[in-house]
Amino acid sequence: MDINKLQRENIKNLKPYSTARDEYKGQASVFLDANENSYGSPLFNEEDAAQQNYNRYPDPLQLDLKDAISKIKGVPIENTFLGNGSDEAIDLLYRAFCEPGRDNVIILPPTYGMYEVSAGINNVETRKVNLLPNFQLDLEGIAEAIDVNTKLIFICSPNNPTGNSIIRTDIETILANFNGLVVIDEAYINYAKQKTFIQELTEYPNLVVLQTFSKAWGLAALRLGMAFASRSVIDVFNKVKPPYNINQATQDIALKALQNIEQVNEWIKITVADREQLSKDLAELEIVKKVYPSDANFVLVEVIDAKATYDVLVDQGIIIRDRSKVTLCEGCLRITIGTGKENEILLNALKKI
Repeated sequence: MDINKLQRENIKNLKPYSTARDEYKGQASVFLDANENSYGSPLFNEEDAAQQNYNRYPDPLQLDLKDAISKIKGVPIENTFLGNGSDEAIDLLYRAFCEPGRDNVIILPPTYGMYEVSAGINNVETRKVNLLPNFQLDLEGIAEAIDVNTKLIFICSPNNPTGNSIIRTDIETILANFNGLVVIDEAYINYAKQKTFIQELTEYPNLVVLQTFSKAWGLAALRLGMAFASRSVIDVFNKVKPPYNINQATQDIALKALQNIEQVNEWIKITVADREQLSKDLAELEIVKKVYPSDANFVLVEVIDAKATYDVLVDQGIIIRDRSKVTLCEGCLRITIGTGKENEILLNALKKI
């Protein structure tokens, strides 16, 4: 596949902004190129400022952070993009590959809402092909929705808000037969039994995999997302993105977090075990009609009266997500797996309804 043929014409001809850090390579002791404050930052004393360098612009390509991620994920730096949350990568996909008012993308409700929001912001048509009642892909419906102007297909797996993983062979069928980009959002992959698709990048040039530091890594406040794709796709991302899209503080904190992978893995094990226990406990409640199987750090629960249940919990300071008006999720609540104490508080409150 020639990725260049998928790009918008204006993006093909775009000359990206060149930063001072792009033009200079190597070692130096005096930096007078980027109009920075040479005295440092008021956040630190003189000695700290020399160490932190927060008065300097960050590495626009985040090479040190990407190198650390590469060692964990097994994906080369040149196949990695870091964004201000996965939402930035989603937005860049529209801006780089979808001609406003002409092209279209396919989304698969119920699914993550930002796919449709970003499409609307970029004036790109969304074609909705609902998941089947078992929350799996409607391959026939997807095939019928595709035309010559379909550029992207978004597949969230494990899916939000349903929690299930999408059948791998169905995803492979789309990858092998679609002439646009297939975007697999793996925000919750750390909690799933299914393997990530990042090892398939060399097999499918049209594959884009999204992951995040917001879930298993516990760094939602940093807004740091990852996209893995062929080098030609990553080159387009780097061409279109803002020059310094990942600030230095975020890079520093993420690098430190990557040194504590044992803690993250332990939290994942605990969360998965608590997910299974909470699912069993919820299923025993009189107000619960069904607890859907989950490969994420949340469960989708069908109850007798979703809005009333949600309101009762809110009154007690317990906040969950009412998904009862979402396609195929009628009567359902989405509940994040909390700490053991939080799960106990939730269950005690539900038992009294």
